[in-house]
Amino acid sequence: MTALTLSTAAASGLRADAIVVGVAKSPKGDKGLVVAPGAEAVDKGYDGRLAAVLETLGASGAEGEVTKLPAPSGFKAPVVVAVGLGAAPEDGQDKGAAFDAEALRRAAGAAARALAGAKKAAFALPIADAADAGTIGEGALLGAYSFDAYKENGKNGKAPLAEVVLLGGKPRDKAFKAAVDRAVAVTEELNRARDLINTPPNDLNPESFAAVAQAAAKEHGIKVQVLDEKALTKGGYGGILGVGAGSAAAPRLVKLSYTSSKAKKHLAFVGKGITYDSGGISLKPAGHNETMKCDMSGAAAVFAAVVAAARLGLEVNVTGWLALAENMPSGTATRPGDVLRMYSGKTVEVLNTDAEGRLVLADALWAASEEKPDAIVDVATLTGAMMLALGNRLFGVMANDDAFRTAIVEAAEEVGEDSWPMPLPEHLRKGMDSPTADIANMGERMGGGLVAGLFLREFVGEGITWAHLDIAGPAFNEAAPFGYTPKGGTGTAVRTLVRLAELTAAGDLG
Repeated sequence: MTALTLSTAAASGLRADAIVVGVAKSPKGDKGLVVAPGAEAVDKGYDGRLAAVLETLGASGAEGEVTKLPAPSGFKAPVVVAVGLGAAPEDGQDKGAAFDAEALRRAAGAAARALAGAKKAAFALPIADAADAGTIGEGALLGAYSFDAYKENGKNGKAPLAEVVLLGGKPRDKAFKAAVDRAVAVTEELNRARDLINTPPNDLNPESFAAVAQAAAKEHGIKVQVLDEKALTKGGYGGILGVGAGSAAAPRLVKLSYTSSKAKKHLAFVGKGITYDSGGISLKPAGHNETMKCDMSGAAAVFAAVVAAARLGLEVNVTGWLALAENMPSGTATRPGDVLRMYSGKTVEVLNTDAEGRLVLADALWAASEEKPDAIVDVATLTGAMMLALGNRLFGVMANDDAFRTAIVEAAEEVGEDSWPMPLPEHLRKGMDSPTADIANMGERMGGGLVAGLFLREFVGEGITWAHLDIAGPAFNEAAPFGYTPKGGTGTAVRTLVRLAELTAAGDLG
């Protein structure tokens, strides 16, 4: 993991491989560049001509754009890395806080990626307060991520940037130290979620995922309970068992419980953990199987969020439920037309075995409901329909309470995760009526993401506030890296869940 430190050192005298500065597009609408706050000493080293030099090199200040140039004479770092922040604010460029937090986060991430192989980099980006330090640190640590476990030499090309030094930070200031500590805790757990998502399915199955959760729980003082196939059978978890019936790797339900003696509220997070999704008997077509190791991204996000809450010592009780199964076709697999009796007692006619995520979530949602938490949030790579609706970078948010849905969307925006509020139209419920069972696992094809949300709502306890996050689009990035987002597993929803826990602990969420 990349180290993160604060420093009051002068940019010119710090020994590092590079100094990172921010540049932005002129707010006046012309093509000129603006050097962002924090880079004054570097600009002075170029006799106030840093912007002009960058323009000569073709820099535009666009978000995430990286331009490298030799450092000025007298600097101990040999290279300056200028990273674009987008449009400069019109209301005072001398105020670092005026730059959008997500722009700072993405710029730091882009710079960290560009500095792979370096041992130490000083970031002289706009820091007006402790929040800015945390934001920039978070972006840099996320951008430096690399998944190297399966490379022959242990490295995916160049090693990740080893150390990030935030210039303009205040090492002895409690607020700055807290911001950096938070950034480290959240990003380490988010990157652990990325590792899990990127791990090949021959090495990550329900049992091994549960073992990872058990080890982390022991390390951070979290109570853990793992239900194996015998316990699931005894308990009547027909949804989880039905999905896992075709695999040689048996399913698991993992419960992680972080408790605070000062907590006044209890949140439950439920994650879909299909460690590989072939579609089961309703086999996925060619071209749709290659990335299905990512179908456990919801469970990875929930796991990471609970551990992060524990590391941050949040004054809220957080319970995570990881519904883990592998969906495979075999002679023992659930067939289209089979009826499963769920943990709630409700029966479900399985019309499509590739609509399996809602089945494992249904059992976990009911188990979570039995504890009567103040709110439940489930997270899942649930439907291709949500990707068609929102694309690859936004997740959909559905809920049985409009105010709670709005709060989640706002929390996601605050931490830099893109989401969109989605409805739960009552007229779509009728499409899941079954002549054989209480409900079918499929309904109308159009609005399929909303149909899935309506199905899940059936398994939430009466009177419990609930929201559903369909992260199918942004959970796994098949395109080129951007900002602090790598290719592969992204860790989407971890930061939103952590922020929800923080807001709840502070009494600012219901």
